[in-house]
Amino acid sequence: MIDADVLERVLAGAVRTGAEFAEVYAEDKSSTSAGLDDGRIEQVTSGRDRGAGIRVIAGDTTGFAHTSDLSEAGLATAAAAAAAAAAHGGGGIRTVSLTQSPSHRPNTIVHQPDSIAKARKVELLQRMNDAARTYGPEIVQVSAGYGDSSKRTLIANTDGVLADDEIVRTLLRISAVADGDTGMQTGYQSMGHTVGFEIFDTVDVEELARDAARQAITKLQARPAPSGAMPVVIKNGSGGVLFHEACGHGLEADLVAKESSVYAGKVGELVANPLVTLVDDGTMVGEWGTLGYDDEGHITQRNTLIEDGILTDYMWDYLRARKEGRAGSGNGRRQSYQHLPMVRMTNTFVLDGPDTPDDIIASTPNGVYVAKLGGGSVNTATGDFVFGMTEAYLIEDGKITEPLREGNLIGNGPKVLQDIDMLANDFAMGNPGTCGKDGQGVPVGDGQPTLRVKELTIGGTAA
Repeated sequence: MIDADVLERVLAGAVRTGAEFAEVYAEDKSSTSAGLDDGRIEQVTSGRDRGAGIRVIAGDTTGFAHTSDLSEAGLATAAAAAAAAAAHGGGGIRTVSLTQSPSHRPNTIVHQPDSIAKARKVELLQRMNDAARTYGPEIVQVSAGYGDSSKRTLIANTDGVLADDEIVRTLLRISAVADGDTGMQTGYQSMGHTVGFEIFDTVDVEELARDAARQAITKLQARPAPSGAMPVVIKNGSGGVLFHEACGHGLEADLVAKESSVYAGKVGELVANPLVTLVDDGTMVGEWGTLGYDDEGHITQRNTLIEDGILTDYMWDYLRARKEGRAGSGNGRRQSYQHLPMVRMTNTFVLDGPDTPDDIIASTPNGVYVAKLGGGSVNTATGDFVFGMTEAYLIEDGKITEPLREGNLIGNGPKVLQDIDMLANDFAMGNPGTCGKDGQGVPVGDGQPTLRVKELTIGGTAA
């Protein structure tokens, strides 16, 4: 996108007034989306956005400017604006020499989505609509969406970093509504990976649609969820969002530095059941949060955050790692070139344990089995959380029995980590997600094996 000699001159100009660090982050992103509702294709759109954000750091002050003009003059103007915002004097001349980082592509793309005719993408939505509606006469409404994007990034800074990456993402989602004597119920499924259109050679889109329809129809016969504290078993893949929200955010170094994390100052301490090992890994092939380099030019890596119950490390971006005199962890991420980077997760998950899913269910006399979690909220300073249960069942006498209407899981992240008393060997990643933090959203993945929490509070409506 930008020649290395241009980047060197722009960066040198950015630190001419005495700043100690400057960075150029450029991106060129193209995307396509399509939506279906009530049997009709409502929209098919394509777009392209390109530009650069320039960050200049002087002492504790950060200046930032962004521009859609990638010419040398446009970049120099943005760099001057960022430098002015961060300036603290000093003057002098600083030469910047960039060294190209080696190519690092976790994923191999076979079919670029932008090479595929839009008619083939629309056909996927029509196939899902037909499959959901023919699953049962109770299905009265279906909405579906398709999206793909291809983003090239280029990061250069005054430490000599010059890194580039290409991230291709492909997404499909479907929502089905069933109508019955108890009113309307909704089922939802989605699929998203950092691969090209070849994903549809292996993903059965009709099965995805049928599963959404099955969820909706099953919930027509659901009874009210119980209320109170009880054992909860969470199906593999479906509970990763709980660890992302209730534990992962508290392990981000910026929140730790602000003392807004319950895990501040606890490295080396036992914070979870020794069964639990929690990992953040931006290198997982095909997963939604995967990328070659983070948005500060640091190569992504596998970071063990909790090992055998002991807190071993936090996630780091450039600023926090620089203050601590340590290397980054590949967790500096931003929504786009118009945003500053911050510490963010990539793919966050709990590793396998020694048990089997069947043994966990059989050893739970009574409780709730959560097959799918919905959205939630968490207080990172305390770890308290509330999550919706979008598909759940009773456990009675060691067996999964009746479906439950939607209720809430209420608990505390650190306590959940300590109260996990069984962990299965059936690890799976969950649905693709978008993590929101300080007004920015980035793609993330999460997952876990089937597990049991010996006690969580269910916010149900049953008397």
